[in-house]
Amino acid sequence: MRRMLASWFGTGLIVRRLRGDDIGAGTVGAIFAFPVALLTGEWGGARAQVVAAVVIVGLSVWSVGRFAESEGDARWIVIDEAAGSFVAAIGLSFRPEAVVAFVVFRAADIYKTRFPGVAAAERSLPGALGITADDLVAGAYGLAAGRVARAVL
Repeated sequence: MRRMLASWFGTGLIVRRLRGDDIGAGTVGAIFAFPVALLTGEWGGARAQVVAAVVIVGLSVWSVGRFAESEGDARWIVIDEAAGSFVAAIGLSFRPEAVVAFVVFRAADIYKTRFPGVAAAERSLPGALGITADDLVAGAYGLAAGRVARAVL
C-alpha cells in the first residue's frame, strides 16, 4: 500500500518502464496529479482542494516514511510532487493560469536552489517531512504565479 501511494498509483514508475531509469518521474507524477487537483476544485471549490491537499500531504509523509531511510528521495517516489501539485492548484481551474502554476511549480521543484526556501525546506526537515516539504514550497510558488497570471490574463 505504501509503495503504491508513494509512487502515486504507479505513475512514478512509468518512466522507468519506458526508458529504464527514473529521471523525469516527478514530472510524470505531477502531470497525473494536477488535473485531479483542478477537478477537485471544479467539483468542490477551493475548500475541497485545501482538504485534498492536506490529505495528500499526510499520505505523503506516511507513505514515504518507510522508504526515506533506505532510499532517500528516490525519483520513483512522486506523491510529494502530487502534494505540491495540489497546493499549486488551490483556487485555480482549467484556465491558462493553471498552466502557469504548473510550470512554475515544476521549475521550482527541479531548480530548487534558484527558488529561495525550496531546497532549505528539504534540508531543514528530516526524512519524509523534508522530502515532502520542498514540493509544498515549490507548490506555493506555483500557486502564487497562477494567482498573478489570473490577475494579468
